[in-house]
Amino acid sequence: MKDSAFSVTRFALGLLLGSALTPVALAHTASSDGYVLDKVVQVSRHGVRPPTASNEKLLTQVTQRQWPTWLVPLGNLTGHGYTGAVEMGRYRGTVLRHAGLIPQGCPDAKTVLAHASPLQRTKATAQALLDGMFPGCGFQPTYVAGKQDALFQANEMSFAALDAEKAKAQILKALGGSVEAAQKRYAPFEETLREVACLPDVNCPYGHEPWKLVQNEKGRFSIKGLSAGANMGEVFRLEYSQGLPLDKVAFGHAPTAADVSGLMVLTKAKYDYLNDIPYIASRGASELMNQIALALKQGTALAAKDVTDTPPDVPLMLLVAHDTNISYLRTMLGFGWKLGDYIENNIPPVGTLQFERYKEVSTGDYFLRIAFEAQSMDQIRNLTQLQGQAKPLNSEFKSATDCRTTRVGLLCPLKAAMATVERNIDPTALTPYRFQ
Repeated sequence: MKDSAFSVTRFALGLLLGSALTPVALAHTASSDGYVLDKVVQVSRHGVRPPTASNEKLLTQVTQRQWPTWLVPLGNLTGHGYTGAVEMGRYRGTVLRHAGLIPQGCPDAKTVLAHASPLQRTKATAQALLDGMFPGCGFQPTYVAGKQDALFQANEMSFAALDAEKAKAQILKALGGSVEAAQKRYAPFEETLREVACLPDVNCPYGHEPWKLVQNEKGRFSIKGLSAGANMGEVFRLEYSQGLPLDKVAFGHAPTAADVSGLMVLTKAKYDYLNDIPYIASRGASELMNQIALALKQGTALAAKDVTDTPPDVPLMLLVAHDTNISYLRTMLGFGWKLGDYIENNIPPVGTLQFERYKEVSTGDYFLRIAFEAQSMDQIRNLTQLQGQAKPLNSEFKSATDCRTTRVGLLCPLKAAMATVERNIDPTALTPYRFQ
């Protein structure tokens, strides 16, 4: 199995990518049709990791077999994951540097804000992205002390608590009326996972447990029974992305990226029925979406007045989060995508939701491009250099009716686009916030 401590990989890559660079003043560059990129907020998922300890325990229990051993602690970013994130950072840095948003040399605090969820895998991914964007500069992300940040763990914090009955009603509606009916629809997919993960001569309990909607002590809902199959599909994808030998990926049952995605139907179901619920998403990500909105309006006529908890006004805000955060934001926007071999609306390692603000030179008007970008499963597995025809997968979002197709992408008038960005922010799920 390929892996190494991410810190060692970071040192080696630092030597390869270059030493400290001389700061160079920003020079925003207009596209050939007259648009200048002047602000970007991007929210990225962490890179490849092993299953978390709780998921490992659950999968071992329900399948009664040993799962692959990883060379880093469960839930932590792997060396392979770090290297893949460095490459995504290098690619994004090239794009943003070509547009004149970030300098050719090293940035300063007035150029970049990089802030991560306080878990190891997110902090390490933020560092990898920065090392790729600004090799040798020694730029480091910020993060809060402890395990909870209101931007990223709001769904576990009291200020954004759920009304259990309201949440349950929306979940049951999405399920088609009942958990039992949903499980019957997914029975063929549970059987497929049984054939993949269970040994023939072992009493394997997977797939025999009735699904049940439950709420934990932190207020989060889950569907007991579905969770195992959903986590199984995600782990298979992580095994493939990590570069495990193909006879180890899904116990030898997924030799291609498409085969892996075929085993992730229950992973998608978990998001459909628990994360992509409008009420739950709004409660869980209003704080994050509000900070994104405040940042995007800075320096324009839409800028908030007399608001004390605004983020620093920098050209590039890099936030490193979890797939749960991005799925909530996606749901609040009404943004859906299908990228390459991935299942619909999937959020791969280092998948990035991008908010790019452009200014039209001739009029001074502002526009917003919203897109989701991710490396393909094979690009992550093979650590493919993103250049030439080998670019990340990308999907754009039409956030207003009068958007225009330009050389820099689908641009929507900022005022109308911000109405879409802000429409599902729940003011009762906000708390005072200040970046470190």
